[in-house]
Amino acid sequence: LSVIGAGTLMIAMGYSINLLTLLAVVLAIGLVVDDAIIVVENIHRHIEEGKLPLQAALMSARELASPIIVMATTLAAVFAPIGLTGGLTGSLFSQFAFTLVFTVVVSAVVALTFSPMISSKVLRHSKPRGLGHALDAGFNRLRHAYDRSLAAVLKQRAAVLVVVAGVLIAIPVMFLGVPGELAPTEDQGLILVSATGPATATLGYLNKYTAQIRKIFDSFPETRQVFQINGISLGGGGNNAGIDGMKLKDWSKRSRSQMQLLPLVQARLSQVTGLQAAAFQKPTLPGSPTGFPVQFVITSSGNYLKIDQEANTLIAAAMKSGLFSFVTKDLRYDNPQVTVSINRNVAGTLGVSMADIGQNLSPLLSGNYVNRFNLNGRSYKVIPQVPDRFRADPALLGRYYIRNSTGQLLPLSTLIAVHTRVQPEFLPQFQQLNSATIEGVMAPGVTLGQALSYLKVEAEKILPSGFGYDYAAQSRQYIQQGNTFLITFMLSVLLVYLLLAMQFESFRDPLIVMVTVPMAISGALLFMYFGAATLNIYTEVGIVALIGLITKQGILIVQFANVIQETEGLDRRAAVQKASSIRLRPILMTTGAMVFGAVPLILATGPGSVSRFDMGLVIAAGLAIGALFSLYVVPVIYTYLATAKKGISEPAAGISVNAAGDNHQNTP
Repeated sequence: LSVIGAGTLMIAMGYSINLLTLLAVVLAIGLVVDDAIIVVENIHRHIEEGKLPLQAALMSARELASPIIVMATTLAAVFAPIGLTGGLTGSLFSQFAFTLVFTVVVSAVVALTFSPMISSKVLRHSKPRGLGHALDAGFNRLRHAYDRSLAAVLKQRAAVLVVVAGVLIAIPVMFLGVPGELAPTEDQGLILVSATGPATATLGYLNKYTAQIRKIFDSFPETRQVFQINGISLGGGGNNAGIDGMKLKDWSKRSRSQMQLLPLVQARLSQVTGLQAAAFQKPTLPGSPTGFPVQFVITSSGNYLKIDQEANTLIAAAMKSGLFSFVTKDLRYDNPQVTVSINRNVAGTLGVSMADIGQNLSPLLSGNYVNRFNLNGRSYKVIPQVPDRFRADPALLGRYYIRNSTGQLLPLSTLIAVHTRVQPEFLPQFQQLNSATIEGVMAPGVTLGQALSYLKVEAEKILPSGFGYDYAAQSRQYIQQGNTFLITFMLSVLLVYLLLAMQFESFRDPLIVMVTVPMAISGALLFMYFGAATLNIYTEVGIVALIGLITKQGILIVQFANVIQETEGLDRRAAVQKASSIRLRPILMTTGAMVFGAVPLILATGPGSVSRFDMGLVIAAGLAIGALFSLYVVPVIYTYLATAKKGISEPAAGISVNAAGDNHQNTP
């Protein structure tokens, strides 16, 4: 019902069924049952205590209306910043976030209306027997064990505070230790190669050596198609480069992935002596600039020669680090410039004007076209030039002949002197400053974040005063995405806190609930820290989602403990102990539902499986570990921060309360 209701809202918003909305629905399947679980479990508990089904349904709906509304609005507050943020995150995940919000809102309405109604018709008090009796008996043993362990923990509250402090200290350590990238690398069945020749390379030269690249592609049995485009470069420089592509067979027809083939292709490309060739992968995220993933820009207002020297120093350090399989730069001092000096006195004596020299050299060196001709309805230019063997060396210009004013042929060597010097192919600029972009591909197992962090540290050590650095293309998106994530995370935490403060009418109770957030995040980061996933756009969204998912457990305990304080007159410790015991079943059920709902994402295979695995792992690990922590941490923090309700006194030392709320004297 929740998914169908959310689908109606998606139609109204003009959303489509795509990878991200389907991902939201998969997560929602484990999420939307939470509210119904809480309501049905509470109705079942009342019926087992002897109440009539209708009476139990009405009581449960009244008791749980507040926490369910709080949980639904909390989740909406978490996902709203994701959907409303700008940049890459907002563009990709707005439909994902709002689809989840729609589903959660509908699930809250269903849980407070349809679930009590159908429960009053279906649920009945019955004598436990068979599997049901065995499950109830097993859970009762689990609850009694939890009650005993919680009572022991509440006697050692200082130790719990030490654990909480340790988790808070470990979070930034693990966060900084997790490798980062813009998005996990997916097998898209395509390997691209950028091949650059000498500055003087002609189309014939490129055709000769890129034929070797084609043979390399064809040597792999996974190759389905090959394409080559010579005469263009990724950076928009000269025409001495080409782009080659190797399209792979379908997943089902090959045993090696794109990621496994990439280093093998690069190793073979290093054997092509006439070109500087590098293999790289197409960006995973749509809309990302195509090109090398690493693009680190050195900027300065100084001259290009000095920039080139500093770039070479940084490239040398990068290659020694072992983090890169290929590094180059777009500023190259390798373009020979030929200057023709004319002896005007000799030219004037021989009757040759400057215009004569220019008019004769232009057709010899393809400087212009002389005519057009039509072929099959198309118009082509006629461009004259001397054969290639007469253009291979600038010194051959002296062997050209021109006519003087009398019609006599004269060798150019009698009139000119040829000088050659090296100039850059082009003079790049970035943000209106002279620049040089260091481009490269990471070594296998190295993430974009690790590569950029190394270049940043080295640049700060190497670059002199007056130099700066920046990022371009995919690297720039990665840096901007990291800043966006921190802002989104802090905004989500703030919105959840303010919303809880409004619902609880207290600034202290929300702090008790929010202590579950670092517990869950530590669980997610723990797996990421040991290499199960990277910090990327999908895991970042999963971490933000954990804020809303894990606070549901704290809300259940804190809200019910407050009610017990007000209605039964128990102190804070006794109230939270009883609330934790009663809410143990719905907490375990909702956590299990959400964790198992994420299992299909973890077990996903095929195209796009890496991204789904990363998000599923973060949610499953964060919820499972966070729930285990919160079952003990929330009650302890409650005894410190919760407001003692009016007219309720705190117990004397040595008095504790069991799960049923009965007071008894502890033996010292």
